[in-house]
Amino acid sequence: MAWQDRIVSDPDILLAKPTIKRLRIAVALVLDRLADGSSVKTLLGAYPRLSREDVPAALAYSADQLRGERYLAAGKSAA
Repeated sequence: MAWQDRIVSDPDILLAKPTIKRLRIAVALVLDRLADGSSVKTLLGAYPRLSREDVPAALAYSADQLRGERYLAAGKSAA
């Protein structure tokens, strides 16, 4: 299943931040919890309406967003 089936951006929900479809759970919240070391099981326990499939969808959405970004290499300071 593609992330597009599970992630939406609606101006009437959380100021159009990407959220899990049908929920007011931001993709950023899911990523923050995973980055803090929460397991998927813990995340699902804390947010019972979140489904197991929503978690990889949030990761896939984020990867797609970053794939399109351009980054500048950090330069050395002239100190």
